[in-house]
Amino acid sequence: MSELSFEALELSIAALEQGLIEHEQYPQLLTVRDGVIQRFEIAMDVSRQLMIRVLKEVFSLDAASAQKDTIREAAKFGLIADAEAWMGHLAARNRTSHTYDSEIAEQVFSHIPSFLPDARDLLQRLRTHAA
Repeated sequence: MSELSFEALELSIAALEQGLIEHEQYPQLLTVRDGVIQRFEIAMDVSRQLMIRVLKEVFSLDAASAQKDTIREAAKFGLIADAEAWMGHLAARNRTSHTYDSEIAEQVFSHIPSFLPDARDLLQRLRTHAA
């Protein structure tokens, strides 16, 4: 098994946190809000990629092709605490991919603070399982 690196997830979480701080300073700037949403997309994608990698390398499971299957397997093996919360994060992430709409952007943006604790928890659990 190759050594697992969690740096991409650490960096994406930090970037997302920084984006939220910047949005607090400049709430009127839609470009800042949109940047936070993009950072959320990246953090979600990195989270899923690491879930797949740990499921494969630590638990010897074939990579789940469907995103929801990855979340279910991650919950089953203790990589995440709340599969339903992660399904909500996935739904929010997927909403950003299909169309740009200011109302959808606001809904996704308002969801992001609930993602951060779950992302931090995932990072800790991944480290524990990979140790």
